[in-house]
Amino acid sequence: MRLTRFTDVALRVLMRLAVTTESGDLPTTREVAATMQVPYTHAAKVVARLQHLGLVDARRGRGGGLALTSAGRSASIGGLVRELEGPGEVVDCEGSSPCPLRSACRLRSALRLAEDAFYATLDPLTVGDLTSSPTGPVLVGISSGPAPG
Repeated sequence: MRLTRFTDVALRVLMRLAVTTESGDLPTTREVAATMQVPYTHAAKVVARLQHLGLVDARRGRGGGLALTSAGRSASIGGLVRELEGPGEVVDCEGSSPCPLRSACRLRSALRLAEDAFYATLDPLTVGDLTSSPTGPVLVGISSGPAPG
């Protein structure tokens, strides 16, 4: 199974926001995009979706920026990936040219079991879990940028 780029960026944005300090300086979408090395336009779409899901609070203007909500901090990674990836199977057996094996295929059920195991592994994890050591300190380091010289 392969995640879409959108889901990958969403998880990285959430992880970045999870290590935002309580200093009051909230990162902007542009800053998060630069830190996570993704195009700003892609990050902006991701932030809008995360805000719609209630995982990110985005404030405009002076003193604005992005903040992870409590729901964002405790959200199940498995549930989030399911939401962002949408419904569907690993392979499309019924598509425009249906697979001739579909009535007796064992691969389809094996892939469904593998997908269930994939999500079962992610379900108990939260953004907070993903940002514990050693990841959190690395995120803090890349988020703060180079020391002023």
